[in-house]
Amino acid sequence: MGRIYALPLARTAVTAAVDLAEILTAATHVCCIHAIELSQSTEVKDAEEEMLQLAWKSGQTTSGSGGNTGVTPIPRLIGDAAHGMTIETFNTTKASAGTIVTHGVWDWNVRIPFEMIFTPETRLWIPPSTRATLELVGAPADSVTIGGQIVLEVIG
Repeated sequence: MGRIYALPLARTAVTAAVDLAEILTAATHVCCIHAIELSQSTEVKDAEEEMLQLAWKSGQTTSGSGGNTGVTPIPRLIGDAAHGMTIETFNTTKASAGTIVTHGVWDWNVRIPFEMIFTPETRLWIPPSTRATLELVGAPADSVTIGGQIVLEVIG
């Protein structure tokens, strides 16, 4: 078993299609995604309810920009080693170029939290030296403050 981390997605106002998280694994590590947990704090009335589409993609060769750089995943084991990845969150310019593959697409009704806990057979894997993103496919109808975390395991 590898080392488990929680990648925090600090509450951020989102008005466009963004990469909620961009993960670039180290050359010596594999990353396994165990869970994706999202919530929002601004769409609280029936009239504000909307469906947002999320996608998990990999293969981008160009990093996104306009978000938070140097985000540090929090080890589940206190004092555990550094994660060894390059991570950005809420990039307003999405990661691009390369041979991009979509590995999963989900619809999120923002009135309830989005909780995707993967079984061992359905977990998402990121090979060494590979970029992958959790993407908000389209822009929300208005500003939505989104936060949450991605639970991941680093092996190697």
